[in-house]
Amino acid sequence: MNERIIELVDIAPKEFWGTQDAHLEIIKKYYPKLKIVARGNTLKVFGEKEELDEFETRFKRLMLHFTRYNNIDTNVIDRVIQSTSAEEQRIDEQDKILVHGLGGKLIKAMTPNQQKLVEFVAKNDMVFAVGPAGTGKTYTGVALAVRALKEKQVKRIILTRPAVEAGENLGFLPGDMKEKLDPYMQPLYDALRDMIPPEKLEDYILKGIIQIAPLAFMRGRTLDNAFVILDEAQNTTHSQMKMFLTRMGKNAKFIITGDPGQVDLPKKTISGLREALLVLKDVEGIGILYLDDKDIVRHRLVKKIIDAYKSIENTD
Repeated sequence: MNERIIELVDIAPKEFWGTQDAHLEIIKKYYPKLKIVARGNTLKVFGEKEELDEFETRFKRLMLHFTRYNNIDTNVIDRVIQSTSAEEQRIDEQDKILVHGLGGKLIKAMTPNQQKLVEFVAKNDMVFAVGPAGTGKTYTGVALAVRALKEKQVKRIILTRPAVEAGENLGFLPGDMKEKLDPYMQPLYDALRDMIPPEKLEDYILKGIIQIAPLAFMRGRTLDNAFVILDEAQNTTHSQMKMFLTRMGKNAKFIITGDPGQVDLPKKTISGLREALLVLKDVEGIGILYLDDKDIVRHRLVKKIIDAYKSIENTD
């Protein structure tokens, strides 16, 4: 008799097994030839190899469903165990939801270009997403990062921004260095808080599974097994952008987002983003996506504001 051991990772056993192990009992009924024993977050299964292989495949799909949607029930168990391979593939193709956020919020691509960003990231290890404010570049990127972490595709998320003073003086802000820098990172925290429960997010940050830091803190690091997002990349210099791009390690995904129309660098300083878009446009494995006004998903006035400023800038 063969033995298979499966661990529940980042899954609360009580929620997964159900009240009085109700979910586990349903699973057992589908596999009467197997001996299934659950202890905490460990499942031991005994039986013939072919049936064990089938069981493990279905059980891992159940775990994947739980990490995506934060729950399973009787209907989910029945569907996953009974469905054919073709049905499973069709379900995956129809599921455009990136993450199930707090309060049941469904986070998914809202525009054709945001969906293209999802597809670009699937095909490329490095993607530049460029466009005006409100087009969902960063938010979609963070959702993809959270999904990759939930599905164990990466071991950590790293979110970074250049701490450029957009008309404000960093030195006059109160507090220590972290307190001075946190306001620059706030949009990244805001996105994460939509997608991860507060206690879990705090735990991830404490353990270094999610890291939010200024770009300068990336120097000298090699970023392996990580989903990395560089936000506000238009405010990087040549040397900062080159430094960041060369941090890429094994099994890493990089998304670089920015708006070339909102550069806060000193005059005559070339934006590292603008330069990178020219230098890297023909490099295989790097995707470059341009979002536009049609992708703006903030308040309807945002698009009108951007259009109004464009009309002034075009007359200068």
